[in-house]
Amino acid sequence: MNVPQLRLESTNAKIGLDIQQPVQEIQQAPADLQIKQPKAELEVNRTPSQLTIDQTEAWADMDLKHISRRIEEFAQKGYEDWLSGLARMSQEGDDLMRVENGGNPIADHAKMNSESLIYELNIGFIPSANSVKIDYRPSEVQLNWKTHKPEIDIKINRPQHQYTPGKVNVSMEQMSSLTINWTT
Repeated sequence: MNVPQLRLESTNAKIGLDIQQPVQEIQQAPADLQIKQPKAELEVNRTPSQLTIDQTEAWADMDLKHISRRIEEFAQKGYEDWLSGLARMSQEGDDLMRVENGGNPIADHAKMNSESLIYELNIGFIPSANSVKIDYRPSEVQLNWKTHKPEIDIKINRPQHQYTPGKVNVSMEQMSSLTINWTT
C-alpha cells in the first residue's frame, strides 16, 4: 500500500558579512624639555697666616746689638755711674767733714778707691733661654656662596590621534527556502 507522504526540503539562509576593521593611530611626541643650571657663585676671602720670630734678645745676648740700642745702654750706664760717683763723693765729703769723730778718712778713701773690683764668674748660656720670641696667627678663611635655581622650560606635545571606524556590510548570500512535496 502506498501511503501518501509529505516531503519537506529546506535550505538555510546564508548571510554574508563584509567587515572592515577599525583603524586607530596614536602618535605621542615626547615633551620638549630645556633645563639650564646657572653656575653657583663662590667667593673665598682668606687672610694669610703670619709667623713672627723676634731674635733681638738672642742677638743681644751674643753682644750683636743694634747701634741705637748700644747708645741707649751706654747712656743709661753713664747715668748710673755718674749717680754712683756722685753718691760716693758725697759720702767721702761727709766723712771728711766729720774728722772730729776720729779715724783717718783720707787713708780709708785712698784704700777703698785703689782696690780693684772683684768680678764674679758664672756660667751663662748664650743665647739665654726664651730669648727668641715666636708669635703665630693662623689664617682665616671665609666662604660666601650663592646658588641659583635651575631654569626648566617644558612644552607638552599633544598626542596625534586618528581613528577610522570599522564598517560591517551585511548581505544575503542565500535566501532560505522551504519546498513541500506531496507524494502518493
